[in-house]
Amino acid sequence: MSPRAASTAASGDVVVMVGTMKGAFFFRGERTRKKWRIDGPHFPGFAIYALMYDARGGKNRMFAAANNSFIGSSLRVSDDFGKTWTEPEQYPIKFPESSGRALKQIWQITPGRADEPDVIYCGVEPAALFESRDGGENWKPVEGLLNHEHQPKWQPGAGGLCLHTIVVDPKNKQRMLIAISAAGNYRTDDGGKTWRARNVGVRAQFLPDKHPEFGQCVHKVVHHPNNPQRLFLQNHWGLYRSDDWGDSWQDVANGVPSDFGFAMQMHPHDIESVYIVPIESDYFRCTPEAKLRVYRTSNAGKSWEPLTKGLPQKDAYETILRDAMGADSLKPAGIYFGTRSGKLFGSSDEGESWTEMADGLPPIVCVKTAVLNA
Repeated sequence: MSPRAASTAASGDVVVMVGTMKGAFFFRGERTRKKWRIDGPHFPGFAIYALMYDARGGKNRMFAAANNSFIGSSLRVSDDFGKTWTEPEQYPIKFPESSGRALKQIWQITPGRADEPDVIYCGVEPAALFESRDGGENWKPVEGLLNHEHQPKWQPGAGGLCLHTIVVDPKNKQRMLIAISAAGNYRTDDGGKTWRARNVGVRAQFLPDKHPEFGQCVHKVVHHPNNPQRLFLQNHWGLYRSDDWGDSWQDVANGVPSDFGFAMQMHPHDIESVYIVPIESDYFRCTPEAKLRVYRTSNAGKSWEPLTKGLPQKDAYETILRDAMGADSLKPAGIYFGTRSGKLFGSSDEGESWTEMADGLPPIVCVKTAVLNA
């Protein structure tokens, strides 16, 4: 099979978009999700930490954040499923000169609300939020966060000072929550003019003060659009739920082998179900007991169950990063995740059983999905 053998796409196809440290790969399959065709690598030699498929307003548009330590970071766009991509200068994301900062890396691309088809958000390093209101052609930093009073005191996590998570309220256009490593959660209730730390109950294990106002190393936050006020959070030590849009957080690490981890994925249909992959510790960032286990809660964190059928349960020293897990919108839902060792796993039955979709890819850092013309 040639590396671009799957460059065409049909209505109803499922696409699993995989970002790696050496390029992007797209896996396409029919709704049965039994067989996959691979397309890639796109942007060989570039780290692809963020991908997005945008079908709002009748579009079939793919976004990719192409990061290279020598060339820099740029947002690339394709309207033909990856056959062609825009040049780096066409969709510029730049800090204003007055900020004294320069773009190091794009960590997240998130669509705006369904009734705002031209609104897109990007989270970047150094930590800042950018907004486009014309489909990505022009970008501006959200000034209220860019100039936040806490900003000079923010400290980087192991991966840098990055804004990696953007949670949009689908019902309230004034509200949004973002997460920064290692600054914690911040929420706006006035469309980005002002932001307040929202970390009550979330611990900072590595600091003398375990519960500061800000400074937590949040790894991922998810929610369901049908119950947006309930948030789930995977922390650098800690697994939490909030029922009030982050005003307070409660520990829900009930029955997991470790509450350290990165990846977290909301079930696309069930507001009670969330998926995680626990990691042993910050010193040994591999799956506990060398067993690759996805854990699922079906009751909003009251309990968690391991999902292991088809996954290696011996000598599996794997690491799954914060954005390396995704879900499609079909019924039953497909769940997918990738490892730093280059393995891609998928389930077409909501995690009850798993198959290895690929092995030998470069380290996987991002997994996103789309159902074409859903």
